[in-house]
Amino acid sequence: MEEEARNFINVWLMVLACVCYCYFVSSILPPGKLRLFSLLPVFSLFAVLPLRLSTVLPTSILPLRLSTVLPTSVTSFFVTWLASFKLLLFSFSKGLLSSSPSSHPDPSKSLFLFILFTCFPIKIRQAQDYPSPQTLKLPLNLPSKLLLCGIGHPKLVLLLYSCMLYLYLDMILQMPSNEPYLSTSLQDFWGRRWNLTVTNALWHTVYKPLKSFLEPRLRATWAAAGAVMAAFLMSRLMHELLYYYVTRARATWEVTGFFVLQGVCVVVEVAAKAAVGERWRLSRAMSTPLTVGFVVATAMWLFFPQLIRNGADERAIKERKAFVEGLRPKF
Repeated sequence: MEEEARNFINVWLMVLACVCYCYFVSSILPPGKLRLFSLLPVFSLFAVLPLRLSTVLPTSILPLRLSTVLPTSVTSFFVTWLASFKLLLFSFSKGLLSSSPSSHPDPSKSLFLFILFTCFPIKIRQAQDYPSPQTLKLPLNLPSKLLLCGIGHPKLVLLLYSCMLYLYLDMILQMPSNEPYLSTSLQDFWGRRWNLTVTNALWHTVYKPLKSFLEPRLRATWAAAGAVMAAFLMSRLMHELLYYYVTRARATWEVTGFFVLQGVCVVVEVAAKAAVGERWRLSRAMSTPLTVGFVVATAMWLFFPQLIRNGADERAIKERKAFVEGLRPKF
């Protein structure tokens, strides 16, 4: 446990050093290709840092080195994915790191805020962000979430993992979601409810730039469809990378299949809505179970098996128990 903690601290010290470098680069290099080029070493380092988080598992033959699931997933998600996307926008003087509304402090003028906003999923709501519907909410309170986390036993694997993923994102990683279990469509689920930090990152780094590029060349509907698929493909790429960090196993492309399937279904759903208009809209009582059921069923089919097959789920539960045991006072 001490070695794992030391590795985690060393990795995050390197992350802080890289972010400080990025902050001071901004004061001497203009936005654009030159700033982007200066940040390429940081992107490369962020891509390999999660590989340093591992633990040694003693075996009867030779010690086996495996990734630490929870520290690796948190670091790769916060740093390799979100921080890299934020710095990509920052290199062109866009995004949260470059400017903010006048009512909020500007992270580009404070090293502390720059570090905070780069390394963690902090979000300042702006009017031009992705749309957010004013819909019914059914918030789960903290005791109910803790209860659901407590029943996460490996034998209840597939169905409960869908709930546990939401709870981990919501409680541990503080990834904001907007009641995804009330989604009325796949477009509603992926675009307005599930993991809004990632949705916002993909919206600004993939969807909007590609849609703007395609619109003068294609019909508006085709441009939007291409941008949607590109966002799902980028999400697929980052999830495959995260899975490799956690499992250290060759990709089986099940995760790719999951995100390609979801992207195609969203595009088809949007086209169907445009074709039929309001005439054939399903009621919330029908659309919500169908939407959530489809996402959960396809996740059980394609999203979770690779993690379970490589034992990442059991290692994550053991790490959680070891962490809780470490917090208990010793008498």
